Amino acid sequence: MARHLMHFGINHAALSFAMTTLGSNMITNIFSFYYVKLFLNKYKISEGAFQQSQVVYMVWNAVNDPLFGYIQDSSRVPCCSQRRLSILYGAPFYSLAFLLAWFPWRSYSPDDWLCGLHLTVALCAFDGMLTFVLLAQCSLFAEISSHHDNRLRLIKYNQVASLIGSSSILFCGMVSKNMEDFTAFQTFAVLIAILSCSCMIYTGFHSESRFDNKLSENSGSGDQAAEQTGCSFSMLKTLMWQILINRDFRLFVLMNFFQVFMLAFFNNFTMIFTDHLIPPDVLPPLAKSVIYGAGFILPQLLVLSSQRLLHQIGYYKIILFTFFLEAGLAAVMLLLGPQHYYFLAFFLTIGMVIIQAAFSLFCLPLADIIDTDLQKYKRSSPISSMVFGTNALFTKPAQSLAPMIVLKILNQFGYEQLKESGQDSDPSALESLHSVMFYLVCLVPMCVAALQILAWRPFSIRNSHTVDIKKS
Repeated sequence: MARHLMHFGINHAALSFAMTTLGSNMITNIFSFYYVKLFLNKYKISEGAFQQSQVVYMVWNAVNDPLFGYIQDSSRVPCCSQRRLSILYGAPFYSLAFLLAWFPWRSYSPDDWLCGLHLTVALCAFDGMLTFVLLAQCSLFAEISSHHDNRLRLIKYNQVASLIGSSSILFCGMVSKNMEDFTAFQTFAVLIAILSCSCMIYTGFHSESRFDNKLSENSGSGDQAAEQTGCSFSMLKTLMWQILINRDFRLFVLMNFFQVFMLAFFNNFTMIFTDHLIPPDVLPPLAKSVIYGAGFILPQLLVLSSQRLLHQIGYYKIILFTFFLEAGLAAVMLLLGPQHYYFLAFFLTIGMVIIQAAFSLFCLPLADIIDTDLQKYKRSSPISSMVFGTNALFTKPAQSLAPMIVLKILNQFGYEQLKESGQDSDPSALESLHSVMFYLVCLVPMCVAALQILAWRPFSIRNSHTVDIKKS
């Protein structure tokens, strides 16, 4: 069907797949970009409550991915076993969970315990539904086709959808004046949640995996199917062990952990760093909104413009190059110093861009790992959700560790007191805080990129772009 529709210039399988990316990006980027500043600066959550929420979130974030992955790969219930149905039924709950953070449960006083509970519930609910929906979509990526060219087409459509979806950050910043007009922000959030849900439901109705028919046949084959797909703790342990003994998988997970850390670092703190390190007379609010929007829009343009390179040299070298570039730019910024405001704005923007752009390619090595696993163990269908879920088990904690560590460092230099005192803060203390922020901006990317280079260099699946047809 997809090949037939390509005569009309549109690949229906790729379009259906990308609609979930469009819907998810609309809400996920807003959530990750604004929730830390919202709870710290508007709701005035205490550091203790913030850290406790992040610990609970870190545990739930790690556990739910392999759990949902195993359920989706092993369950015979259609809403779990069929990828499109997981997206179809999960989409409304995903969009509703997005709205939880933006509506306070009461007028919070500083250090209100209910604010901490609110953050915990908002984080866990949003991540739980995000995991359920996006695991199914990630599995679709590996299961729609095993051909490298077809996967690059999926990435192309995906990046166009991500480009459109990421513009929600730009429009949200303009409509709400970077959340200064909170009522406008809430209204925008409701509208974007409705639109997001509609996009993901489109995938639920129109997308399909090449293994859907096999799953349907297995569901009616009696005891043998139950033995192969039935949920059991022993089967879960066996599958996870088979995944973990794959050396390439372990190397990828180590590298990806640091990438997730850097994504959370930039998404959660770019707005705070920019407000403190770049004076308003240098960058007015509108210019900052454009920078924040560019940090989420330009990665997709970069990936789209790299399609020829992905065909010619493959994802391995491109990802490795981004690590060297990230470390080099951070070193230059450190040498220039914090007074070069325009280069600092450029560096923060480019940092967000290249980290997100590289991360957008990570589905390619994971799909190759899934193909290798399918062939090695001669499975009737791939354990795609389990591979993505096990990867998330080890990488998702970085989403919590980044804000926990950075906030702890900032509060050691008076950030929490600064929020309370506002304009009356001590100039010397403010200067010390700004100095720490600048060193975080430079040293964290530089050190993390160096660790990623060491982790990624031994990865062995480097030439899948040279293989036109893979065995399934």
